[in-house]
Amino acid sequence: MNEQPHDVVLVVDLGAQYAQLIARRVREAHVYSEIVPRSMPVAEMLERRPAAIILSGGPASVHVDGAPSIDASLYNAGVPVLGICYGAQLIARDLGGEVAKTGRGEYGRTTLSVLDHGALFTDLPDEQVVWMSHFDTITLAPAGFRVAASTPETPAAAFGAPDRRIYGVQFHPEVAHTERGQEVLKAFLYEVAGCRPTWTNVSIIDHAVEEIRAQVGSERVICGLSGGVDSAIAAALVHKAVGDQLTCVFVDTGMMRLGEADQVEETFLRQFHVDLVHVKAADRFLAALDDVIDPERKRKIIGELFIRVFEEAAREIPGSPRFLVQGTLYPDIVESGGGDNANIKSHHNVGGLPDDMDFELVEPLRHLFKDEVRAIGEELGLPEEIVWRQPFPGPGLAVRIVGTITPERIDILQRADHIVVEEIKRAGLYREIWQSFAVLPAVRTVGVMGDDRTYAYPIILRAVTSDDAMTADWARLPYDLLERIASRVINEVPGVNRVAYDITSKPPGTIEWE
Repeated sequence: MNEQPHDVVLVVDLGAQYAQLIARRVREAHVYSEIVPRSMPVAEMLERRPAAIILSGGPASVHVDGAPSIDASLYNAGVPVLGICYGAQLIARDLGGEVAKTGRGEYGRTTLSVLDHGALFTDLPDEQVVWMSHFDTITLAPAGFRVAASTPETPAAAFGAPDRRIYGVQFHPEVAHTERGQEVLKAFLYEVAGCRPTWTNVSIIDHAVEEIRAQVGSERVICGLSGGVDSAIAAALVHKAVGDQLTCVFVDTGMMRLGEADQVEETFLRQFHVDLVHVKAADRFLAALDDVIDPERKRKIIGELFIRVFEEAAREIPGSPRFLVQGTLYPDIVESGGGDNANIKSHHNVGGLPDDMDFELVEPLRHLFKDEVRAIGEELGLPEEIVWRQPFPGPGLAVRIVGTITPERIDILQRADHIVVEEIKRAGLYREIWQSFAVLPAVRTVGVMGDDRTYAYPIILRAVTSDDAMTADWARLPYDLLERIASRVINEVPGVNRVAYDITSKPPGTIEWE
């Protein structure tokens, strides 16, 4: 994906929490971007023929031993460079400017005064609100650089050398709180680097189709459909490329949302005319989960059984498929680069297919962010209900039933969850909320209905806002919406007599209950 017809912008990750956001903002300007580690040699970066290189922010101080750095040969390579926050401080320090410990940092919204509109601030106002997050301060730009903007605490909040096409900004143009940030990024991409805005939904699809055809040739391909956004769009993209060479296997665990299995079949079998094998395995999964309470055991049992059922179906497909489609996204690739994360829970996408299945992977979404995936899903004609579906755990409702799994509990949870989603959609909040769903704790509570005492299940409503699921805040749903959901669930779902709303953020909680 990093070859013509697209220009490539490399985002060098210097430890910033916003490196992925910078890359996404570049792509929103219709220019292809990739994140690369700071350990990548400059010569290797230049082999990719980048149209520009962006140095990200980072939490370190340039004055600390072992702080992230970049080979100074980059500045003489003739490639346009933009440093953001720590990246700007790095440029200033490396090229002879001054980064001082003034004892006064800047955090949050700050007023930026433009002194030289130049390339980055053409047609932008003399004063604008930007987002700052730094302690050290650029007090002096390097020799030969012009100061383009300042703030009350940062004399050189933006600076540049037009002849060298090197620029630095102390603020974060990539975050929404910087009001004209995207315009600053576009000015660098278009005016300084001369990038072409060719990274569009149509071009992404066309290029992916070419790559898939080149990889697959005339061989058979298999795809495991889960009902989720990524696998559905990956399947649609591969089907566009190779047509009836693709067979999709949909393993129905019986633990999906209400009506979801029918929708998958309707979309892929009847709308796209994909060769679809629908394996109805609910009874096998229920039997395997009998009396299992521990959430990690649930996940492992479901994952292992899913693989066995998938293998059985794959062996029955004529032509012995050689290729396996997976809906891997770009953040999965970036985040797999390292890190020793605590075992909060096993990954909730079904994975770990055995090596002896002998498939070569086709990963048509591996260069794309989630918002790009949804956009091309719409372009491919997938229904809105699939394209904009909220994240759903691979083990399905099994990890939203806290306790043992029974057919009765699955039925109750499916009905309650359907009401939750339906009402949130009616309120126009579905796309604003990262996830909204029902949880069924396997306990019973006392209630009163009419003149009768009841002893039935509670339903917990969970709705969170998030950008990436790493952190999340509970959604401030309107009271009348909460009341409608509670009323409908209690009146329409037999076996439920109480609804509660979970107002725990992540951390300390997780989004899912198990």
